[in-house]
Amino acid sequence: KQVYVERKGKLDLTDIQFRDDSHVMNIATRIVTGVGRRVDESSPLVDARLADGSRVNIIIPPLAIDGPSISIRKFSKKGITLDVMARQGNISQQMATLLKIAGRSQLNILISGGTGSGKTTLLNAISQLIDQGERIVTIEDAAELQLQQPHVVRLETRPANLEGTGEITMRDLVKNALRMRPDRIILGEVRGSEAVDMLQAMGTGHNGSMATLHANGVRDALDRLEILMSFGEMRSDARTLRRYIANIVHVVVHVRRMPGGRRIDSISEVIGLEGDAYRLHEMFRYTDSGSSGNGSFEQVSPRSHYLSRFDANDLDRLVP
Repeated sequence: KQVYVERKGKLDLTDIQFRDDSHVMNIATRIVTGVGRRVDESSPLVDARLADGSRVNIIIPPLAIDGPSISIRKFSKKGITLDVMARQGNISQQMATLLKIAGRSQLNILISGGTGSGKTTLLNAISQLIDQGERIVTIEDAAELQLQQPHVVRLETRPANLEGTGEITMRDLVKNALRMRPDRIILGEVRGSEAVDMLQAMGTGHNGSMATLHANGVRDALDRLEILMSFGEMRSDARTLRRYIANIVHVVVHVRRMPGGRRIDSISEVIGLEGDAYRLHEMFRYTDSGSSGNGSFEQVSPRSHYLSRFDANDLDRLVP
């Protein structure tokens, strides 16, 4: 009895209804059968990609107490650019220019934010600035990235089968990607020990790589990255881990979902350590004016630590 559709960042209850739970289960079964999966009591949770690129998640009783639930994420067929985001008010024009140069340059970029905040959309927009001649390998749990370059190899993880074997993890794919001679590696979402291999790749000749991460802010993103690295073989002390991260991650962009829509909340450069803490150089931030969601973008610092050798006037040269 509850079918919601998200429009312009807000969920609206529609007047569409299923007959009963059996009707929902019938639809769920038809969806997963079409992609070679199954959903029943022995396999009550399915996360898959549909033929049109949409992402579907289905969870049924006994895991879903009040009945089966189907969530479908559809992706826009027209690519959203940084200029479009600036016109929509997701970002200021100055921030768009900075991210264009960062995307074109060999900077390692981490995009952080909550669920549904627009991390993948922003990653798509920034990646459009990558040179057409570069070889890019993308790695995702469920393919969402829509890169426009001609030389892109898309990799996707595989869950274990019903016997519990055959799983291919993000870490397996990152290790394999290093054997594929990539110029850049783009990781859809860092959530486990693959953070170790990703950072090692960024620090050993794959500059310009990008990744997204669930976090509540710039510092929280770096702290979370530190925790994820400790899941792998990086058994170093906290300061050594922080110094390693600070040397490799150049820019952290935090995005936030607000009542008025999605906004780029902060763009900060990581320029080393100050004592035991990350030394951050915040260049832009969004200041929320209250519950209305109408705020303003503020340029905190006019100078960039990494991009100081570039000027906005160089954009025509950097970004044809």
